[in-house]
Amino acid sequence: MSINAENVKRMIEEGRAVVGIELGSTRIKTVMIDEEHIPVASGSYAWENRLDGHIWTYSLEDIWKGLQGSYQDMVKNVKETYGVDVKKIAAIGFSAMMHGYMAFDKEDKLLVPFRTWRNTITGQAAEELTELFQYNIPERWSIAHLYQAILNKEEHVKDVAYFTTLAGYIHWRMTGRKVLGIGDASGMFPIDIQTKDFDERMIGQFDQLVADRGYGWKLRQIMPKVLLAGEDAGTMTEEGAALLDPSGMLQAGAVVCPPEGDAGTGMAATNSVAVRTGNVSAGTSVFAMIVLEKELSKVHREIDMVTTPTGSLVAMAHANNCTSDLNAWVSLFREYGEAMGVKADMDEIFATLYNRALEGDADCGGLLSYGFYSGESIVPVDEGRPLFVRTPDSRFNLANFMRTHLYAALGTLKIGMDILVKEEKIQIDKILGHGGLFKTPGVGQRIMAAAMQAPVSVMETAGEGGAWGIALLASYAVHKEEGETLEAYLNSRVFGGDEGVKMEPDAGDMAGFETFIERFKEGLSVEQEAVRKLV
Repeated sequence: MSINAENVKRMIEEGRAVVGIELGSTRIKTVMIDEEHIPVASGSYAWENRLDGHIWTYSLEDIWKGLQGSYQDMVKNVKETYGVDVKKIAAIGFSAMMHGYMAFDKEDKLLVPFRTWRNTITGQAAEELTELFQYNIPERWSIAHLYQAILNKEEHVKDVAYFTTLAGYIHWRMTGRKVLGIGDASGMFPIDIQTKDFDERMIGQFDQLVADRGYGWKLRQIMPKVLLAGEDAGTMTEEGAALLDPSGMLQAGAVVCPPEGDAGTGMAATNSVAVRTGNVSAGTSVFAMIVLEKELSKVHREIDMVTTPTGSLVAMAHANNCTSDLNAWVSLFREYGEAMGVKADMDEIFATLYNRALEGDADCGGLLSYGFYSGESIVPVDEGRPLFVRTPDSRFNLANFMRTHLYAALGTLKIGMDILVKEEKIQIDKILGHGGLFKTPGVGQRIMAAAMQAPVSVMETAGEGGAWGIALLASYAVHKEEGETLEAYLNSRVFGGDEGVKMEPDAGDMAGFETFIERFKEGLSVEQEAVRKLV
């Protein structure tokens, strides 16, 4: 991608740039794109969730400090690269981790700390709602958090006037509008694919379920309005601009597209919004999404049913844990190197260790790992206990050790994907990968192809991730022509036929992964026992 610095400078000065910000689990990333959808500047802010009384959370202070820090880092990048200040932008979009629970009272006060997707504390609610709706309600979903709070007889529930996701909260503060993009909304409550809105039948069932509790609200009254990509979601207010940029430089008035979750932005960033396409996002968590031609044959507790940003049905296999444990081991090797007087940057260390994994045995030499920092619903494991185990006769070397952790990062995902591919026989024309796992060329892609048993493509823009994806949705909101679909916009104006670098699965890798995954499933009792003993 070539960038003409003078053209970019003029675009920024004239307020024609588009910005996307995504709040991921460990990083908040801001991307500015030009009118050719090319990233021209970026910024980031590292953050981490905290365990507060057995609740994984980020404080409101964390959220705003991180959002402002990431935006200011982008502004600094613009100033250093193009010599101009960012005073006005054409459009902006906000995306964040899906699911979770942010509940507010009528005075707009947060009632309880933000409960993130990472919490596995809603098992009873998820089971009861799944049975009631005959529709899978995962523990991460916002409605499961609300109903679990009801079952727990939490005092705050009677005072709920509005509940939403993290992206929905930020959008509300930026624009004053209580809305949510349909993709993010589909992780709050089931969507009716025909009406492109929350399912009215299930809303009625929920209201009837809790009618005897005496709350002064009905479910529809406390949820955001659902919007499709490109629909009017408001503009940035003076208050919103001041919140994002406390320096006062940013002007109000930018179009703000419907807020989306990281699933929807991943679809946009990989051009995976059409039927029979799929994408897999691999970072702190990992999820694979396949856009379906029709409904699944039955309810699967391991599979989420969500939507694209335009409301098409998507089957999603989601695992709470992916690279956290893997990254921790890489950091340990860095610490060892520094203790030995060897300095190397993290990209070099990752590349060295990841590539060494390709020299390992296809079945990892009998080694086994569970990188569970938190609980997993698919498996199931209630709480996280990272665990590495081996037998005395395992082939214990660096290559097998690293390959084991790469396999383990995708182990839970593979269990879910096997349901879609082997049981439901869904057809997948292409899968595109994005996220931190793919940053080292060829390694994560090869391991993922073995796990999915399908070709995996990675585009040049894969490293841009969801921040670029929400910037594309913001650009679509202001630049689409009358009647132009998101699919057509992405195909013709953004990707222009680029399908990335494809890697076919290796037969030996697939066989080795199958052997590993059988050992992974058999050994789960060891992980579950570790949780039981160490709680």
